[in-house]
Amino acid sequence: MKLFEPAKLGSMAPASKLIIYGLLGLWTFIVLFPLYWLIVTSVKLPIHVADGPVYLPFVDYTPSLHAWRYIFVDLGRDTFRPYLNSVIVAVLSSILAVGAGSMAAYALSRLEFRPRLISIGLFILGVAGTVVAVTLAGVNWRVAVAAGLALTLIVIRAARGVPSPELGNSDILFWMISQRILPPVVAAIPIYVMFQQVGMLDTHFALIVTYTTVNLPIVVWLMYDFFSTVPKDLEESAELDGASRFRVFFEIVLPLAKPGLVATSLLVLILAWNEYLLALFLSTANAQTIPILVAAQNATRGPQWWYMSVLIIIMILPVILLTLLLQRFIAKGLLLGAVKG
Repeated sequence: MKLFEPAKLGSMAPASKLIIYGLLGLWTFIVLFPLYWLIVTSVKLPIHVADGPVYLPFVDYTPSLHAWRYIFVDLGRDTFRPYLNSVIVAVLSSILAVGAGSMAAYALSRLEFRPRLISIGLFILGVAGTVVAVTLAGVNWRVAVAAGLALTLIVIRAARGVPSPELGNSDILFWMISQRILPPVVAAIPIYVMFQQVGMLDTHFALIVTYTTVNLPIVVWLMYDFFSTVPKDLEESAELDGASRFRVFFEIVLPLAKPGLVATSLLVLILAWNEYLLALFLSTANAQTIPILVAAQNATRGPQWWYMSVLIIIMILPVILLTLLLQRFIAKGLLLGAVKG
């Protein structure tokens, strides 16, 4: 029964090692096979895909670079433009979401907020009135936003003496993460109408603002946990030495939460990079992103898997490289989040 007995202390028995490595090998095969399928499909002729299954180049079929030639040579600019759009929109929206979300999460982890329900209700009424003025009354959106904001602030200030229940930080956090629970398709049509009214459909600005807004709640939720693990004593000591709140945040807190910041940034970048539904509603030609181009390969003749495989490979390659490059920060970030509290 030596198969079930470890050879020395701290080692695994041969049978246990066989089972564990066997399961790991099986899981590795399950994870990597779709990537292998993409690679071999990208070098197949349409007839090989139609007559499949064939999986072994130079054994089952002769590889061909016709799909790669079509994507990079025949399409050329039509491939480069959506790819560049994805880079611009995903990177800028991720920077904005992580920057604003990190500062909001830090404020929620260090300060106590007590927003009044009546103020929130008045703000919602102000937004609704602005929307009605733009969509139904035809008021210029810039004038409507300025007037609505000014009027809302005046009314909120006038209502300061009115008794009203107050919310806390936990309520704010729950409200923010609830925005991720809401199905995106529910908000897609109102967002489309909004940008249509202001004449900003099919622009980078529309996609960047929308992606930033959609991903902001998850940044706040994740970074709040990371900032909560940073000892407050360090900040108090720095403030006693004359450091401002912003200096403490950028020079002390952020470096300590760097693994979590990197992990969150990569997650948000992936979400923005792979976003399909909102890009489908808000872009047509000028601001079209790479997920839309991939979906467009499902033509009237059916899915063109050979072209689609090439596009998916060049789409996932930057994400894979970034993940490998930032792997040590991601691991630290996950561990930091796991031991919070």
